[in-house]
Amino acid sequence: MKSAVETLNPTRVRLTVEVPFEELKASLDAAYKKINQQVTVKGFRQGKIPARVIDQRFGRGAVLEEAVNDALPKFYTEAINEAELNPLGQPEVDITELKDGELLAFTAEVDIRPTLEIPDYSGIEVTVDSVEVTDEDIEKSIEQLRDRFATTAPVERAAAEGDIVTVDLEAKVDGEVLEDGVAKGVDYTIGSGQLLDGIDEAVTGLEAGGTATFTSELKGGSAEGKEAEVKVDVTAVKSRELPELDDDFAQLASEFDTLEELRADSRKRLERMKKFDQATQAQEKVLDELIKLVEVPMPEKLLEDEVNTRKHNLEHHQLGQMGLDLAKYLEIQGKSAEEFDAELKEQAEKGIKTQFILDEIVNKEKVSVGQDELTEHLMRRAQSSGMSPDQFAQAVVEGGQVPMLVGEVARGKALATVVEAATVKDASGEVVSLDDEDEETVEAATEAVEAAEGTTEA
Repeated sequence: MKSAVETLNPTRVRLTVEVPFEELKASLDAAYKKINQQVTVKGFRQGKIPARVIDQRFGRGAVLEEAVNDALPKFYTEAINEAELNPLGQPEVDITELKDGELLAFTAEVDIRPTLEIPDYSGIEVTVDSVEVTDEDIEKSIEQLRDRFATTAPVERAAAEGDIVTVDLEAKVDGEVLEDGVAKGVDYTIGSGQLLDGIDEAVTGLEAGGTATFTSELKGGSAEGKEAEVKVDVTAVKSRELPELDDDFAQLASEFDTLEELRADSRKRLERMKKFDQATQAQEKVLDELIKLVEVPMPEKLLEDEVNTRKHNLEHHQLGQMGLDLAKYLEIQGKSAEEFDAELKEQAEKGIKTQFILDEIVNKEKVSVGQDELTEHLMRRAQSSGMSPDQFAQAVVEGGQVPMLVGEVARGKALATVVEAATVKDASGEVVSLDDEDEETVEAATEAVEAAEGTTEA
């Protein structure tokens, strides 16, 4: 087999391949065997039909077509490996010559990973938020915990903000009660904003047995988006009672004996959270600066496929789960279709550039991924997917996605290496130290990479 490579542009090549006919023998034998199993000829047992009879009855051309279709992937792969190319996606193959008994010639155009020059990135400098936990932050955290342990009790008074009211609702449009506009026994916390616009004002001041009407734009159902007249009957009013902030509460809500110990633990926990957020912010900003430093030729077909994949996932998975279509989503976002498409393309380009650049650094810095690192990443991905680690691991193995997960961790470690080499300062001008061997730093970097890449996997 002879092959030659023609560079069409920095991200696309054309392979010209010539194969001596004798190298098709195995595929020709397989083609005759396959056809033998599919056809019957009077006077011959199935599977025992001679090749000359198959040629006479069904045509030599059918056999050649089957043999060539079988052989092409092997010859294409050999040519790719011989040229040491990294193809992206499927090739466009064109058979240019097929002489029975003499020669098979074909061309294959395919996108390839561009060759990148990674400049010195140690000069990158970014500024991130300072890690500062205030007394107000701690009290807010304690109040949120306290709220989780609140109890309710019926009260015989007018409803006020923060109370829970049990209500029956009836919605009318143009004087007609909607079939799906009646609901009974709905619990609603006044001031939560989780039901209909206008209901807070309507029920505030009502006691059990009270009735009010108000108008509101319906957020769902058969008359979504229409103005409705809503009748609300309050059947019960309950107050929320928060536990006293004392040592007993600390023992109830945590493993600590005193409220001061609970507050000290809250401070530590908030500091860890803010340090992780700071690390993630550093990774994202450093990544943005790194992308600016590297010139990345863009494979147009890969970009087109990536845009289409992102759009499909949004329309048919994310929006579908929310009960929205693309038009309604754009209306909510206040974007035109053109603005949406431009934004999607920009995100896709960033994802592709992120993967190309960090993969190059993985190779340059000889980044490796240990079993413990892969397991830790798998556990986190399983948690975010809502699956158990065993279920997620099984799905990954069955789907052949282990290399994808290894790549995600490797690129996260590569980004962590770049961040450690860069200068990261907080808002007060203090240098922030982020160790590229620290587990949380690598995890933050991996999350930043995933956010940038989106669905990209090339």
